[in-house]
Amino acid sequence: MTAQINIKNRRARFEYELLETFVAGIQLQGTEIKSIRESKASIAEAYCLIIKNELWIKSMHIAVYEKAGNYNHEPTRDRKLLLNRKEINKWEKKTKEKGLTIIPTRLFINDRGFAKVEIALAKGKKLYDKRDDLKKQDAKRQIDRETKDFK
Repeated sequence: MTAQINIKNRRARFEYELLETFVAGIQLQGTEIKSIRESKASIAEAYCLIIKNELWIKSMHIAVYEKAGNYNHEPTRDRKLLLNRKEINKWEKKTKEKGLTIIPTRLFINDRGFAKVEIALAKGKKLYDKRDDLKKQDAKRQIDRETKDFK
């Protein structure tokens, strides 16, 4: 069995306050799954939009699969996310509220071999919130160092 594929969006937790998370399927073309299995994908700049009652992920980069030859995919094309109509309607109502957006936080392959995207309903953080998070991380790091020295 190969290593578990788990591509994360590290900036998401720093830039946004995550309110709700959900796992969605992703509609891929031929060679895209092979590139994902080689961990050659990035969701750092990606975001999600609801267009005509469908959820789409934009700016997600899946590298070109070298062994495919002429039959390759476009690296940053828009990809459709697979959710139930009820779930899409629920998230559409919430995104119409001020300041809420849908962002991908993790791309992974489940037990059955399907590519899945963990998406989150998020609210952008203010500058002082980010500073507060950095202070908390520094304090935690300092405490961990001191407890490590006593052992």
